[in-house]
Amino acid sequence: MNSDSPDHDATRPVRLVFSIVGDKWTPVVLYLLAQGPKRFGELQRETAGISKKMLTQVLRTLERRSLVDRQVFAEVPPHTEYSLTEKGRLFHEPISALCEWAQENMELLESILEIDAED
Repeated sequence: MNSDSPDHDATRPVRLVFSIVGDKWTPVVLYLLAQGPKRFGELQRETAGISKKMLTQVLRTLERRSLVDRQVFAEVPPHTEYSLTEKGRLFHEPISALCEWAQENMELLESILEIDAED
């Protein structure tokens, strides 16, 4: 395929990645689940600021995309655990790197957001 043809789009892989993990909460949930299986309540506590509705939507989307597995335990009381699938674990390394970079560059990120707030 010719790189000048309209069918060749070098930005497509990046756009695909961000269409999957580019929202506010998906990378956070994937990052937390990379630490091991978690219950809904654990995820909500560890994801400050997320509503139950939003966490439910994120988990359902990740489950539909086969990135997260949902396991229901038939116990009293019943409980559900979420874990990364094999496909979901493939996202761990790049998301982890981005999260670590963000933690190391908080001042930069906050200064950019301050500029946005001034507009």
